[in-house]
Amino acid sequence: MSDAAAAGQVVLLERQARDRGWWDQMRACYWPDSTVALSWYTGDGPGFVDASRAMAAAGNASVHRLSPPVVQVVGDRAFAEVPAAIEVRTDAGGTLADLVSYTRIVYRLERRGGRWGIVSLVPVYERDTLTPAVPGQRVHVPPEELAPFRAPYALLGWLLAGRGYPVGGDLLGDEQPDRTAAFYADTLRWLSG
Repeated sequence: MSDAAAAGQVVLLERQARDRGWWDQMRACYWPDSTVALSWYTGDGPGFVDASRAMAAAGNASVHRLSPPVVQVVGDRAFAEVPAAIEVRTDAGGTLADLVSYTRIVYRLERRGGRWGIVSLVPVYERDTLTPAVPGQRVHVPPEELAPFRAPYALLGWLLAGRGYPVGGDLLGDEQPDRTAAFYADTLRWLSG
């Protein structure tokens, strides 16, 4: 297996494990000193596994629909980007609805002791949607409840905040192209050593 394929499998195994509740598999994908910074969690990788487990136990599940990862490898470092749709079925004001948050999950990986592992996970938020699960019904979200959140993740932020998860205001999003470009430039510099 090529290095790119091996690193790509790590990110796919990490997402599979999160969606299926395979916490030991998920934990094995992260190096202990890894970092995760996303909508509802900022901290280390092992802590993210624990927080994900607690979130699932509280009934707050999501599913990640992934496109193929694009992986670049330089020596013992890899950069993987995975386009994803995060799907959550929820009650929106009495109407069963499906929220989909579109994002690009950016991973940094390192090979240590002959094994690839995640050193960071950061999503770049693109947009989100909320539609009724049953055609013909209406979903209404008061605009003032969306106001605290930026456009690329306004509905996701609304949903998470309603479930008791604080959402950061400094997340990466496509409506801030200069900041997103700087993030990618930094990632590519890191990849090159």
